[in-house]
Amino acid sequence: MDIISHLTRTVSPAVLGDDSTPAKKNLLEQFYAIFASRLADKEAYGHFANENIARDDQGFYERVWTDGGERDIISRELAAAHDVDATAARGLIAMAAPLAYHEIKSLAGATPVPQFLHDNRANYQSHIPVWASAVLPAAMVATTAAAAPAGTRISDTVSMAPLQHTEEPKGNFMKALLPIIGLIILGALAWALLRGCKENTNPEPVGTPMVTEQQAGTGDNKTVASSIEPASLRIATGDAGALYACRMNVGDETLKTTVMNAMSATFGDDANKCRADVDGSFAMDMPAAAQLASILSIIKSVPNASMVIKGNEITVNAPDATTLKKLVADLQAAAPAMTVIAEKPLNLQSEVDNSIAAAGTAMDNLGANPSPRDVARALSLQVVHFGVDEAVIPDANKRLLDRAVALMKQVPDMKLMIIGHTDKTADAAYNMKLSQERAQSMKDYMVSQGADPAKLMTKGMGETDPIADNSTEQGRFRNRRIEFTVYDESAQNNNGVVATVGNESGIALDPNANAQ
Repeated sequence: MDIISHLTRTVSPAVLGDDSTPAKKNLLEQFYAIFASRLADKEAYGHFANENIARDDQGFYERVWTDGGERDIISRELAAAHDVDATAARGLIAMAAPLAYHEIKSLAGATPVPQFLHDNRANYQSHIPVWASAVLPAAMVATTAAAAPAGTRISDTVSMAPLQHTEEPKGNFMKALLPIIGLIILGALAWALLRGCKENTNPEPVGTPMVTEQQAGTGDNKTVASSIEPASLRIATGDAGALYACRMNVGDETLKTTVMNAMSATFGDDANKCRADVDGSFAMDMPAAAQLASILSIIKSVPNASMVIKGNEITVNAPDATTLKKLVADLQAAAPAMTVIAEKPLNLQSEVDNSIAAAGTAMDNLGANPSPRDVARALSLQVVHFGVDEAVIPDANKRLLDRAVALMKQVPDMKLMIIGHTDKTADAAYNMKLSQERAQSMKDYMVSQGADPAKLMTKGMGETDPIADNSTEQGRFRNRRIEFTVYDESAQNNNGVVATVGNESGIALDPNANAQ
C-alpha cells in the first residue's frame, strides 16, 4: 500500500485547489512522510487519539506537534527545500494535517493507526528528509532507521534533539565532519534517485476505496478513493420554470452562501426549498460556481427538467428528446469547461444491484467505532426495491439492515430516523400512508433482529420532499426512496424530519429509490 501516493492523490487536490504547482505538491508529499512517522509513535498519537477531529480543524496540527520550535523547523525546512514562501508552507501544512489524518485512519480500518503505520513504514520512510530527525520522537527515528530496507537511507543523524553546533579544535572538527558530510550527500542522492523513479512511474490506485457513493444522475456507481467528495447541486423545475426540488452537498458555509445567492437571484423565494448538507467530507469549491447564474437561468427556462452539478459534470434530463438535446447544447455553451451529459435511460435492476454493493462497501469502510452519521450515510446508499403498493423489504436489503443492527449495538448512543418518500403518481393521502408504511417496515425488521425500538424513529413524507422531477421515469425513480439520518429531536424541522445541515446530523442525500 503506497500511503504517500494515496495521500498525494486524495488530500493534495483538496488542499491546493487550483494552485497545484509542482513545488507545493512536492512539499506536501514530504510532509505526509514526516506526519506519518509522527502518528506512528503511540505516545504522540495518544494525545489526540480520542478526539473527534474535524476535517477543517487547522489547529489540529499544533496538537500533533505541541512544540512550536519543531513546527517552525518543519515549515522553514520544507519551504526552503521546495522554494515556497514560509507563511504559505505553514498554511498548507495546517490544512493538510487533519485531512491526511482522516485518510490514514480510513486506510488503517480496524487496525490502530500507530500499528498500521509501523507495519507499513517502508512505504513512507524513503521520503523522510535528513533534518526531520530533529522533529520526530527519538524512538520513531531509531525504529525507522533500523527498519529501513537495504539501500534506503533516511538519516545518518538520529539525535532526538535539533543538531547543535559544538566548538572543536579546528583540525579534529574538520576530520570528524568530512565523513558525516559524505554520508549526508549520499543520502540526499539516494533520496533524489528514489523521487525521480517515483515521478516517472504512474502508480495504480490504492485497492481499498475510502467511500463508495452513487453517481448522481447517471445510474452508475463509482468507487471514490477519497473521503472528500465533490460538492454537488441537484435541482428540478416544475411547470412554468418554477423551482420544484433542490438539494446541495457542500463543504462549508461559504460555498453554501455562494450557491444560495445564485439560486435566490434566479428563482426568488422558491430558493428557500433548497436543503443543504454542509459537511467537511464535501469539497469547499464547485467548478461551475463562476457560471452558475447562466446555468440556472437556462434550466429555469425549461419546465419539468432536472439537473445535477457534481464535480466537473452536469447531468440533465427533460420530458422529451428534442428539449433535452437543446438543453445539453445550451448548457455546454454556457459552461464550456464543464462536461454536460444527458441522463441515461433507467436500468432499474442495475441501479438496485449497484446501490446494494455500494452500501455494503461503505459499511465495510466504517471502521470499529463509526459515527452514527456515517452509518446513516452508508444505509442511504441502498435502493430498496419495494413492490407496487407494498412495504415488503427485499431479502437483498435485509443483509445491510442486519449489519446496521449490529453496529447500533456497538454504538449505544446511535439513534436513527428512517424516512419514506414516494413519487407523485397517486393521490397525496395515499402516498403519505404508503411512505410511512415502508419506513415502518424497515424499523420493524430491524427491531425483530435485536435493535432497540426506542432508537429508531420513522417518518412518512409521501410526495412532499422530492429530489428530482416527476415528469421522467428517472426522476420518479429517484423520488421513491428510503433515507436514513441521525435522529436529533432538537434539530427537527416543522415536518418532524431531522435537519441534514451540519457536521453532526447531516447525511448525503444521494438519489435512492424504491420501486412503487
